[in-house]
Amino acid sequence: MPIKTAKTTPPPALRPRFFRPSRILLLLSLLAAAPAWADQHPGQAQLVQEVVQDTGKDPAALNALLDGAKKQQSILDAISRPAEAKPWSEYRPIFITPARIDAGIDFYRDHRALLEKIGAQYGVPPEYIVAILGVETFYGRNTGNYKVLDALVTLGLYYPPRAAFFRGELKTLLELPDSMLAGPLDTLTGSYAGAQGWGQFMPDSIRDYGVDEDGDGRIDLKNSLPDIFASVANYFAKHGWVAGGPVAAPAQPDAAARPLNVKDSTPQWTVEQLEAWGYGPLQHLDPGALSSVQTYQGANGPEYWFTFQNFYVITRYNRSPMYALAVHELAQAIAAGANSPEHPAQ
Repeated sequence: MPIKTAKTTPPPALRPRFFRPSRILLLLSLLAAAPAWADQHPGQAQLVQEVVQDTGKDPAALNALLDGAKKQQSILDAISRPAEAKPWSEYRPIFITPARIDAGIDFYRDHRALLEKIGAQYGVPPEYIVAILGVETFYGRNTGNYKVLDALVTLGLYYPPRAAFFRGELKTLLELPDSMLAGPLDTLTGSYAGAQGWGQFMPDSIRDYGVDEDGDGRIDLKNSLPDIFASVANYFAKHGWVAGGPVAAPAQPDAAARPLNVKDSTPQWTVEQLEAWGYGPLQHLDPGALSSVQTYQGANGPEYWFTFQNFYVITRYNRSPMYALAVHELAQAIAAGANSPEHPAQ
């Protein structure tokens, strides 16, 4: 009788491997997709997930936008050397020039009716609207050539010192409806910081303060002067601009003036108190008005200025006290020129 032997199965490691065609195609598709995964920006998947959760937008479309954005070394270089790092003696000549003043006077005259209508509507003097546009973009001549998406991807995902702020702006940009943008998102250009339009609004500012003044259903801060003027004025009004209130006035400290610890531009002492401490105004000021004192390193030594609530409001646009004083001085020069007999209204 023949002896029966047990039938054995080879261990898994020794089994011959057979690939079905469908599995081969799947493997090839995964390999082809690998470079796309590798090219994604750091944190892109999480960002897209958050935008989708907040807005319901198509994740594929969002990823396509972000995949098309590029990290720009020139943007990282630019943010490391802002103009506000200069002393006032070097900062002021950038913005307070005959060319910028004359162009501002002409711009005011050319658009006087619209500027004064919007200024009255929001309680903001037209010359300050014009001065903002003059400092930011030379009255719309230089709105920036960086792609906004590149700028915010670079700073939000590749610049750790301020990543939280710029990532937030990038998220807002991706969430804005088309009606709040001057054109398709991937075509928008602006500053190295991602600000866009004549007034250089960041995405959060477009969302919170942008105005469709011309009533065409779109907030267009690049092509619509009514929208541009009204959005700047609305920004000031919403931050507490006091209609008819002072902005800044020169001060003269005496030899025994009390040293002040001024951390920002928040008004915190009355003019009367500052006078008692040795800071004399060079023009009449309301003794009870809340003020602060800013010190600048001018070309001929220290300069001292009383600053008020409206000055503080300008620093909500840009936190630098030098920026705010440049806007103020430019606005004063524009108003003086536009309203002088040599520059009659047109």
